[in-house]
Amino acid sequence: MSQVVELLIEEVRSAWRFRWIAFGVAIGVAVLGWALVFTLPDRYESSARVFVDTHTAIKPVIKEISIEQDVNAQLAFVRQSLLAGQQLRKIAEQTGVLLPTIAQSAQQDRILKKLADDVTVDVRSASDNPRDETAGSIYSISYQDEDRARSLRVVETLLNTLVEQTLRGKQQGSESAQKFLESQLRLYETRLRDSENKLAEFKKRNVGLMPADQAQPGGGYFAQLQAEIDAAKKTETDLDVALARRGELSRQLRGEAVVSASGSTPVIGAAGISAGTDTVSRIKETQAKLDDLLLRFTDKHPDVIATRETLKELQRRRAEEIESLRRGDADAVAATGASSNPVFQSIQLALNQVDVEIASLRGQLSNHRAKAAELRQRLDTAPGVEAEYSQLTRDYDVNKTQYTALLSNYEKARLGEQADSAGSVRFEIVQPPTASFSPVFPHRVMLLAVVMIASVVFGAAVTWLMALLRPVVGTAQGLTKLTGLPVLGVVSAAFPGRIRADAQRSMMRFAAGMGCLLFAFLIVLLLSRAGFRLAMHSTGAG
Repeated sequence: MSQVVELLIEEVRSAWRFRWIAFGVAIGVAVLGWALVFTLPDRYESSARVFVDTHTAIKPVIKEISIEQDVNAQLAFVRQSLLAGQQLRKIAEQTGVLLPTIAQSAQQDRILKKLADDVTVDVRSASDNPRDETAGSIYSISYQDEDRARSLRVVETLLNTLVEQTLRGKQQGSESAQKFLESQLRLYETRLRDSENKLAEFKKRNVGLMPADQAQPGGGYFAQLQAEIDAAKKTETDLDVALARRGELSRQLRGEAVVSASGSTPVIGAAGISAGTDTVSRIKETQAKLDDLLLRFTDKHPDVIATRETLKELQRRRAEEIESLRRGDADAVAATGASSNPVFQSIQLALNQVDVEIASLRGQLSNHRAKAAELRQRLDTAPGVEAEYSQLTRDYDVNKTQYTALLSNYEKARLGEQADSAGSVRFEIVQPPTASFSPVFPHRVMLLAVVMIASVVFGAAVTWLMALLRPVVGTAQGLTKLTGLPVLGVVSAAFPGRIRADAQRSMMRFAAGMGCLLFAFLIVLLLSRAGFRLAMHSTGAG
């Protein structure tokens, strides 16, 4: 450890010979550095912040009934356009960054590029949660310039441009949408009117040939024809069934049961006594009379013979009536009293109902056959009429659908524009354009101190380098180490007191010089502070 200390002391003594050179180098570096720091131009930074709320209270109310524009996309577009193209040139000319006297295009481009580099536009969410889109956004605009007033003008212009162009772009987008919708509405209104006129004219030309509604199950010409044919076949089948039932009822009406039962119903007279007037009743009465006569008289008695002749005549008449009933003779029905028989009445009622049904079915069959024949006559023209009608109806429906949709969108666009005027997007200035009176660059106090330290370090480095170039031996140990020979003795100075006094005076002069350098550093600091106060005073007065 002692050897290291001795080596360090020896190096310091060797470099101490060039202390005045080091002092001069330090002064030179300090003066040059301080001059360079004072020549650096001041740069002032101005900034502003604006809160953009794209989800105001009116948004949910008009969400479903208006066309909603993407305000965030519009803001992003305006943000990009602020620092590019003609918009940047316009801002530069308004704020005095780009003077009209600058005619060189290359120089203008350099100024505009520097302006774009110095402007910073940041955006962040107003909420702690970045994914919360309903919280709004905060846009921060900052700019650095050598002129504080100009930096404020640039930020203020950028802020106003951001707000105005976003609202103007939103309004222009709404107006463009409305103009487009209006032109399309006029176009489709004309098409719809033409379709209506064509359809009306077609209906006039084809009265009686119009196809049925295509939405109905039996719509269309061929479907109608097939339906009429099927209906005619079904009606024929129903008619055959009704005719068969009528035949069966007629057979039953002339059957043995009805014929046998005819005339068996007694007719009640006014006195409540059976007063038969039909053949069956008279046969019964005559037979009873004959039986009574045979109890009193013989077969040869004239009354018995006359009664038997009467009975035979009645039986013959009864046989003729039965034959007439089987043939369906109406006079025989009335004469025999069969119409008053319940069995005969029920069968006759069913037969009458069947006759009515047969008449109705024959009428329906005639109608279906007539319609089918009429449709067959139109076989050459009906398909063409139906196809043309379908095409006209399709064109009309398409134009009407498009017109209705465009009209709905147009109303939504108008409502959206009114909502924008009512404040669907809100801009609120959180921080107006402000700039500190102290420049953000350069930090002169820090730079002056760095220059001071660097000058001292640089001077020490020069002395150490010169000591390496011109080394000396200051101790006997160093000489032994350098030559490799033993040192037999050391001769001291003749006047050590004088030498010591000279060394002290030299030390004091060097310390005074370093003190002067430090005092100069303090003067420089005071000058920088005075310059800052003077700048603030001149800015405030301006």
